[in-house]
Amino acid sequence: MEQHVVVVGSGPVGAGVALRHAERGTRVTVLTRRGTGPDHALVARHAGDAADADVLSTLANDASAIFNCANPAYHRWDTEWPPIHRALMTAAERSGAVLVMTDNLYCFGPDGTMPMREGDPMRATGTKGAVRARMAQDLLDAHAAGRLRATLARASDFYGPTVLGAVLGERVMPKVLAGKKVGLLGRVDVPHSMSYMPDVVTTLVTIAGDERAWGRPWHVPNAPALTQREAVAALASAAGTSATATTVPKAAVRALGLFNPMMKELMETWYQFAEPWITDSTLTEHTFGLIPTGFEEGAAATVNWWRART
Repeated sequence: MEQHVVVVGSGPVGAGVALRHAERGTRVTVLTRRGTGPDHALVARHAGDAADADVLSTLANDASAIFNCANPAYHRWDTEWPPIHRALMTAAERSGAVLVMTDNLYCFGPDGTMPMREGDPMRATGTKGAVRARMAQDLLDAHAAGRLRATLARASDFYGPTVLGAVLGERVMPKVLAGKKVGLLGRVDVPHSMSYMPDVVTTLVTIAGDERAWGRPWHVPNAPALTQREAVAALASAAGTSATATTVPKAAVRALGLFNPMMKELMETWYQFAEPWITDSTLTEHTFGLIPTGFEEGAAATVNWWRART
């Protein structure tokens, strides 16, 4: 068992990874710009810049793993991700800790094959997808060259307890609980894989401690893909409401993007909700014996968390 791990970021992924280790008796250092993080006796919260390789290296001096769970602002990926990524790689190289990157599926781009598998070519050309593809390739190349030890886990859109800024997060769940109509991007009747937050955490923790995982990407186990309409219906059923899904017109999102940089960035990834977006996690499931949480079970836990929160 790891005696010390470093987690960069304290959002749903970072906090989940930190708590999972702490609950198992592992000492955790969480690095964020403001020193935030979960409240646990084994979790030390450190305020600092994740792009500072010296700070990261010092924190990871005796660590067995460094978890990249950072999440720069969506519209600043191209400027904020590269220095953070380089610093994390430098810290892993200096310390010998395994670098575990939380990744997504943007690297495959709009021309990816369905379902998406780990070995598929990374063809992304958009700004955000290209950034993620370069980060993944950098990491795998560095591992192959023997500079460091690394692995990564690709998740689809998050849902579940603690998830706020996601497709099924704070813009959807309050309306589901209230039984109101929910506006969603793209088409609501094409299948779209969703990643349940506890399954994301389990995958990251698992691949950090298993040498079979190092040097290659893995896909987070996801339940069979539902359409967005079906996902909202399942959440509404768990909540005992009659919430339904509707489509937000693309023109409306484009118009909002003229004033809101976050909305503007959604246009690059519109294809992910306009066409089927399906992952294949067979390799992860068979290699590590991980089983995805069924959406009905995940929906119930999500509803319970939101109700407890409000």
